[in-house]
Amino acid sequence: MVQQKWKGDYLYLLQNLVLKDFRIRYRNMSLGILWSLINPLVMMGVLTFVFEHIYGAGTPPDFPLFVLCGLVPFNFFTAAWLSGTTSIIVNSPLVKRVPVPREMVPIAAVISNCIHLGIQLALLLGMTLFFGLYPNRFWLWLLPLWVLYVAFVSGLSLISSAVSVFIRDTQYVVESFNVVLFWLVPIFYSFDSIPQQYKTVYQFNPVAALVLAMRNILLDHKSPPVTLIENMAIAAALTMGIGLVVFGRLKRGFYEYI
Repeated sequence: MVQQKWKGDYLYLLQNLVLKDFRIRYRNMSLGILWSLINPLVMMGVLTFVFEHIYGAGTPPDFPLFVLCGLVPFNFFTAAWLSGTTSIIVNSPLVKRVPVPREMVPIAAVISNCIHLGIQLALLLGMTLFFGLYPNRFWLWLLPLWVLYVAFVSGLSLISSAVSVFIRDTQYVVESFNVVLFWLVPIFYSFDSIPQQYKTVYQFNPVAALVLAMRNILLDHKSPPVTLIENMAIAAALTMGIGLVVFGRLKRGFYEYI
């Protein structure tokens, strides 16, 4: 099948794909976008209760904020990667009938989750102020770190969305991996409790690295380690590069499988 060259407006296309995904997600939901606030608050409350009152581990007073610094990056990763993975299948009529750049579809699916991310980040920063931790110059690191993080998830989604066209079980692999990842990211435990031989692995894991960076910035009032920032930049660049190459090669066979 001969592909027509896209001559439209990329920003217009991206905007419409993001809005379409957003509307579909909250269609027929009575609480709508409020779920972006309810879900992290419920999980934060459960983890705080378990570790403060069941295990009695002597948690610090700001433990709810400590947990939320882990939940926000983890929630974004799991939701954005899963929606990016299924994006080509879900939008198969668009992909088959309209000559749009297909790379935009999984990237738009990831970016649509940034709406929920913005709400959860506002909640996190509000909680930070509530615990008496006020803005400082290190908060400026939040924007570049999250840009790198979104780029990393977008690259990962390009790979998994292309593979899922040919292997439909990919969605369930991603879901299972996200369940395991909950325990491999320091959401409710500190970096100091990780054995020394595994600390490097955590710093190279972009999800765990962002959690550590968020706690450095918001709780400790200091800049994240340079090595951690470098690792996130390398992970984002490599994943996006590999994602574009893999997607570019596999997209030629999409029409036959969707």
